[in-house]
Amino acid sequence: MSYKSVYESWKSNPEAFWLELARGVDWKIFPETILNSSNPPFYHWFEDGLANTCYNAVDRHVLSGLGKKTAIIYDSPVTNSKEYLSYHELLLKVSKFGAALKQKGIKKGDRVIVYMPMALEAIIAMLACARIGAIHSVVFGGFAAAELAVRIDDATPKAILAGSCGLEVNKVVEYKPLLDEAISLAKHSPEFCVILQRPQCISSLIPGRDYEWDDFQKMSEGCDCIPIKGSDPLYILYTSGTTGEPKGVVRPSGGHMTSLIWTMKNLYGVSQDDVFWAASDVGWVVGHSYICYAPLLNGNTTVLFEGKPVGTPDAGTFWRVISEHSVSCLFTAPTAFRAIKREDPDGSFIKQYNMTSLKSLFLAGERADPDTIIWAQEKLQVPVIDHWWQTETGFGMVGNPIGIEKLPIKIGSPTVPLPGYEIDILDGEGKILGPNQLGSIAVKLPLPPGALPTLWNADDRFLKSYLSTFPGYYETGDAGLIDEDGYIFIMARTDDVINIAGHRLSTGAMEEVLASHKDVAECAVVGIADELKGQLPLGLLCLNSGVNRSYKEITGEVILSVREQIGPVAAFKLAVVVDRLPKTRSGKILRATIAKIANGEDFKTPATIDDPVIINEIRQVLKTIGLPKLKTI
Repeated sequence: MSYKSVYESWKSNPEAFWLELARGVDWKIFPETILNSSNPPFYHWFEDGLANTCYNAVDRHVLSGLGKKTAIIYDSPVTNSKEYLSYHELLLKVSKFGAALKQKGIKKGDRVIVYMPMALEAIIAMLACARIGAIHSVVFGGFAAAELAVRIDDATPKAILAGSCGLEVNKVVEYKPLLDEAISLAKHSPEFCVILQRPQCISSLIPGRDYEWDDFQKMSEGCDCIPIKGSDPLYILYTSGTTGEPKGVVRPSGGHMTSLIWTMKNLYGVSQDDVFWAASDVGWVVGHSYICYAPLLNGNTTVLFEGKPVGTPDAGTFWRVISEHSVSCLFTAPTAFRAIKREDPDGSFIKQYNMTSLKSLFLAGERADPDTIIWAQEKLQVPVIDHWWQTETGFGMVGNPIGIEKLPIKIGSPTVPLPGYEIDILDGEGKILGPNQLGSIAVKLPLPPGALPTLWNADDRFLKSYLSTFPGYYETGDAGLIDEDGYIFIMARTDDVINIAGHRLSTGAMEEVLASHKDVAECAVVGIADELKGQLPLGLLCLNSGVNRSYKEITGEVILSVREQIGPVAAFKLAVVVDRLPKTRSGKILRATIAKIANGEDFKTPATIDDPVIINEIRQVLKTIGLPKLKTI
């Protein structure tokens, strides 16, 4: 079948399309009601079906004879250790830990926060919760205490499962003091905590509240899976994006399984024999969907990697993992590749490893600049597929479905809408714009199975955050356009579209020009306030390793390039070189924060920031070009 025929099949009869795909899930009771649309805009899929995600991810593979197959490869260059866990071994561990949680009173519908490093136990914790019908909420390990406290109060967990520490390139991050502080700050208190004591940092336990991981489960033997309704939550995942307060995205169980299984075969084009590696963290949606659930639901081997693309120990660590574990498909963020390219622009490390197993590279999480895509294509000699989705959706909204049909690649575009998503570009009044016109990207309701039906205990906030701006649509918060071939281009967050003397221009388009400069490893463009034109663009450049040319010369060249390729209308006259850009731990550039620094506005340092020290670094560099401007009275 072609992409067009599959997409039209969904569009002509969505319920029949998803009904057929739901047969890929092992249900205790197969759903009779596919979509409940009786209370729009609150839609529910498969609500009268009963199934269990852990059973579908683990048990059924063991029962079908795949018990000896490797389910998870744990590879940790920061601890210099590797572990291979079969589906049978995974079943035993998950069943045992699930039983221990049940013995401590955790039941169906209870919330459990998982505050863990990239360790096997993090996956075991998630699956154990799913097994007994508890709702897990994974919080990125090492998250600030105040932010963890907010999530404790919102989710009101009965238990918290945590690691004693996380490991960075050159440091140990103690989690337990952060956890203790968060519990003291929160209004809600968990009944108990279970702590994975890592040898790099042994934490003190509070008697009566805290249990050591192995001791906690030593008396348990195992437990069966508890079926839950298809519309019941599997997990809550908090997101603040790069701005705003955290929002508890609810992931419904049945639709989540149905959609993820479809994406593995049709979007990523992997068979059950393939090794799939999503180089992310379990604290983010990519880690949920494509380290833990989707590969296991599909019967794949998944890689759990504890390390960084550079520094553990060098810019060749990704290629070592691919070679050593015969990875077929790599999924990571463009930031990772920009970091590798910056350290090893010639790709010399790639030549040291056997890369023949790699069939494809998928990029997502932020806008993939053309220069990075071209570099990856040239060095890896495999299809490099940009695709686009959000925490809220849980799987791809726009992509190149290579498992159906590999469509022509247009660099700069994640390609076309996937089944479940009818996408329009809207102006400020909600009018549909024509081809190649920049506007807000919006998705017609209802969203597909697996996408968020609401926010945790916050229906009103769900409506306000996503559904109020454009009635009948989900507002993505991203700006872009659709070309004459139906390809979608994600240009920037809506807030990153800047208005220069009445002209709405995409910062993403300017970043493309900057990134194409031979000395630039990565960059960011933000809008700053200007009395005359309203806003002006400011470019921040990180240079490739080994560049020793004058910064003034380089900034002059990129300013000229923007003028030549976009035109004088961009009014691009300000650019500076910085050592690094402020990013979230998932690799997203904090453009709104940079803009506030440049404008001299008050702001709260985002809780998701990778390293708060960068804020002052940016502030000092901007001073060299007179920013922020002194305000006149």
